Amino acid sequence: MSENQHIQPNTDQTVPESAPSPSGELSLEEVRQKMATFASERDWNQFHTPRNLLCALVAEMGELSEIFQWRGEVQAGLPDWSESDKEHLGDELSDCLLYLVRLSDRCGVDLSAAVLKKMRKNENKYPVELVKGSSKKYTFYQNRQENTTNEM
Repeated sequence: MSENQHIQPNTDQTVPESAPSPSGELSLEEVRQKMATFASERDWNQFHTPRNLLCALVAEMGELSEIFQWRGEVQAGLPDWSESDKEHLGDELSDCLLYLVRLSDRCGVDLSAAVLKKMRKNENKYPVELVKGSSKKYTFYQNRQENTTNEM
């Protein structure tokens, strides 16, 4: 297989890989393609079962959690962190993303579509006019709306 091909999800068919984004950033689809190629070239699809990928993702989340353990609250942007700590964080975040994308691919879930659908659900659960500035769970607002409706 050439460098510019990848394996279609859950198949052995190869198709040309899309060109990288002009900004140098990767889309979820590009990550999915690169991970599929990476696993296929190493004959790892046999090991990339949903359960195995989920367990690997959970293990990586543990490693990510360890970075923050015992640090207390951390400021956005991590101004007090060393470049080495930030690089380590980037490595662990990347591991989590890679396993998540691979898991979704092996389960046949279009992660980009699922993310957009979930964001629309969250917009409906948390309308700006009700939740702005509050961290309460959506059930608080549902119960509040139901009580208001019942009082009318």
